[in-house]
Amino acid sequence: MKSSSHVSVRELRKRLDWVTTLIPLAAIAVLCILFLMYPESSSSVLNSIRFFLGDQLGSYYLIIGLGVFLCSLYIAFSKYGSIKLGGADKPDYTPFQWGTMMFTSGLAADILFYSLCEWMLYANEPRISQMGSMADWAATYPLFHWGPIPWSFYMILAVAFGFMLHVRKRTKQKYSEACRPLLGRHVDGFWGRAIDLIAVFALLAGTATTFSLATPLLSMAISKVSGIPQSHFLTIAILVIIGVTYTVTVIFGMKGVAKLAASCTYLFFALLLYVLIGGGQARFIIETGLTAVGNLVQNFIGLSTWTDAARTSSFPQNWTIFYWAYWMVWCVATPFFIGSISRGRTIRQTILGGYFWGLSGTFTSFIILGNYGLGLQVFGKLDLLGAYEKSQDLYQSILTLFDTLPLTEAGLVLLALTMIAFYATSFDALTLVASSYSYKELKETEEPDQKVKLFWAVLLMLFPIALIFNDSSMSNLQTVSIIAAFPIGFIIITIVASFFKDAGQYLKELEKKEKK
Repeated sequence: MKSSSHVSVRELRKRLDWVTTLIPLAAIAVLCILFLMYPESSSSVLNSIRFFLGDQLGSYYLIIGLGVFLCSLYIAFSKYGSIKLGGADKPDYTPFQWGTMMFTSGLAADILFYSLCEWMLYANEPRISQMGSMADWAATYPLFHWGPIPWSFYMILAVAFGFMLHVRKRTKQKYSEACRPLLGRHVDGFWGRAIDLIAVFALLAGTATTFSLATPLLSMAISKVSGIPQSHFLTIAILVIIGVTYTVTVIFGMKGVAKLAASCTYLFFALLLYVLIGGGQARFIIETGLTAVGNLVQNFIGLSTWTDAARTSSFPQNWTIFYWAYWMVWCVATPFFIGSISRGRTIRQTILGGYFWGLSGTFTSFIILGNYGLGLQVFGKLDLLGAYEKSQDLYQSILTLFDTLPLTEAGLVLLALTMIAFYATSFDALTLVASSYSYKELKETEEPDQKVKLFWAVLLMLFPIALIFNDSSMSNLQTVSIIAAFPIGFIIITIVASFFKDAGQYLKELEKKEKK
């Protein structure tokens, strides 16, 4: 890709979509002020909205999740699967480069945080005891919540955006443009503006949730190794370091992103090997992982449609609905990035390859990191559940887990480096996509101006900082995603319907050419 950084400031101003750029800036500034000045009131409002959307309308998220997954399989194995994204072009990236960029851009450091602790969140849930063995089902649900349905959100939109960019050669790289086949000229007016603004708000909400949940673990790990006292200011300093890292990488363009993604992948697997080999729980880790995969395959439809209508545990409302919403808000940026790097691949290769790389990485992470802690609990070597129930501090529980591994400080350094690399790679992709949103038009092979990238790099940091100073609970952070995902669900449906219409028309055009 070539950069547009050589253009003059005057020319850049003419090319920017100021409504899409400035309204989110103003809104985030207002929200940051409200969260900082009125923490209790803001939490109360968030909880009320969460109850309505997540509890009363929770089935909406579950239906969209299962529907999108089934649609992605249909697209991959139907006539649409043979469509090539980019005509006769060869793939821009090798399978390894493509897979690592897709995997690392789509997960951020959350994958490490949740891999290490998610089983603790489920272990004492009534739902787990209803299903059977705590060890088996506390290991199964994380694979479900990070498995085929979440990745289907990415894959179905990635091919829709890839088709829009590489086949139809559209120059507006925005959510609204993907709706054009269905909405027509309406995307150039109010409805297009509304769709794009909702998309940007959702992007910022997903960013805030991601940074606010996992960054404290990174901060505590660095504090423990370095001796620097843990504080909000240390967390903010770490956020700034991450921001500088991904901003510098983004300035170097896609080559920088590809190199950082590869480095992140190497660090990730080094961490997994460190835990698998150094922890002494390899047999339990592998066998429990195999059981969990079997449970998931055998019970997939039941898990996907269970609503707990009697609210005996509210497990799907508290967890499954949050996760589907969480992945939906990340659908604003990540699928655009995946679609942009998939030029030269067929739709079938993109979807199935995406599932292969995505599920391989997430399942391996949860099986090794999660089942290590679960094994310590089951064999009585470390009572992580007891410690968590007393303190309600997941971050401290994770640090305690690392104390059981050899060369603890080296392990924490490896964890910190891997988290920083994940964050930087993910937000490389976010910044590139968000910067593209600021343009009225941007060619397929053109990158946003460096000044626009810098603007979004800073903006993506502001909301997480406000939430950290607000001491937002996990419930509040989940609520931010649930709220933002509600309108995104309708937009996803519109984009998928638009893809079917546009791709169907494209295949008819090809048939006419072949007959001639």
